[in-house]
Amino acid sequence: MARIDVNCDMGESFGRWSLGDDLGMMPYLTSVNIATGYHAGDPPTMRRTVAAALEHGLAIGAHLALPDLMGFGRRRMAVRPEDLEDYCLYQLGALDAFIRSAGGHLAHVKPHGALYVMASQDPQLAAAVARAVAKTGTRVPLMLLNRDTTDAVAAEGVTLVPEAFPDLHYDGSGDLIIEPIKRAWDPDLVAGRAVRMVLERKVEANDGTELDVEALSLCLHGDAPNAVDTAVAVHAALNRHGITLTPLADLVAAP
Repeated sequence: MARIDVNCDMGESFGRWSLGDDLGMMPYLTSVNIATGYHAGDPPTMRRTVAAALEHGLAIGAHLALPDLMGFGRRRMAVRPEDLEDYCLYQLGALDAFIRSAGGHLAHVKPHGALYVMASQDPQLAAAVARAVAKTGTRVPLMLLNRDTTDAVAAEGVTLVPEAFPDLHYDGSGDLIIEPIKRAWDPDLVAGRAVRMVLERKVEANDGTELDVEALSLCLHGDAPNAVDTAVAVHAALNRHGITLTPLADLVAAP
């Protein structure tokens, strides 16, 4: 029986500025990645998002970023691995405090934006994120685009989990094409891509190249104009094809 985790980045509002329909997305997910203050999110937003996620029975991950609030974490920075480790440990501690105070536990870690790309490509940066994860004592899995930095992450005692993106284009090399502002995708198209990623482990790149996909989790973007409609379509399509939505921790623990 095919199983998959479905995750979404959320808690990305700040002060009086709001982004995405977090509550509308939650019924169609198994995991959430909550912003930790460096690219978005503030203490009240973290508290509210954690509480809502626990109410919906969702696994909670920390969405770590470079310190780039103005650029929404999407700008590359020249950062030393030792500094990045401190940045990540700081953010982990902040979100973990909110999770624990609400009676939950941290389930995974997922970098955001530029850090996600950098850590997926650079073993030293991936290891720095993994060291911060290991220092929390949780040893939760680290989500990245592929297994290119698996050895560096494993050396720190952390499991790397690859994920796939049915609502983003890939280039012919398998890298994501990031949309500066998330656009609306056809929900049925995204749903079809999601099913194919799980059952066939394939996705078509923007140049027509057929790419292999290895993923334990699918990421849906909650900041698209029609994000909830897309989540509904993906959820229905996965169920229709007999694919069981399963929290990431259960998939990682499975033999």
